[in-house]
Amino acid sequence: MSEIKLIKPTLKYANDIMEYRQQFLDAGDSLDGCGGLKECSTAEEWIHEINMAEKEETCPKDKVCSNIFIAVREKDDRIVGVIDFRHHIDHPILSVWGGHIGYSVHPLERRKGYATEMLRQNLINCKQFGLNKVLIICDAKNIGSKKTIIANGGIFEKEIIVDGERIERYWVEF
Repeated sequence: MSEIKLIKPTLKYANDIMEYRQQFLDAGDSLDGCGGLKECSTAEEWIHEINMAEKEETCPKDKVCSNIFIAVREKDDRIVGVIDFRHHIDHPILSVWGGHIGYSVHPLERRKGYATEMLRQNLINCKQFGLNKVLIICDAKNIGSKKTIIANGGIFEKEIIVDGERIERYWVEF
């Protein structure tokens, strides 16, 4: 696997960001960890929104402060994934089935180890931010996500049902 780095999205990646979005829309897949990218019509709009969400003073009242990173493959400077971390989960949805971290991997880049490396790097960000443990959830049927979480120290807590779907909760402690 090529090495990746997590970086804050910038306009340098505007075309890649919108291509990433379109791949998910075309596949009917969810844009987990992408902080509203689905609803944005331009990369500029998305970058502005995620920058606003980083600070309590500018974060929309119905949201939780978060940081979003794009995972860029170093050899060709292409986006292979997007991952976020929420500063806290003191929120009715996040504390039950949203968790601290959400992520997605480009549909054409899956099963290459990127999710595991993205999560590993983002857990470092969480620890540096001051969190001492994080909640990560996944659909019970998503074997790849489950393996990614466990590979990064995730300890299964319990399974819950949300809208008829089985969701698994994992904790990673630092």
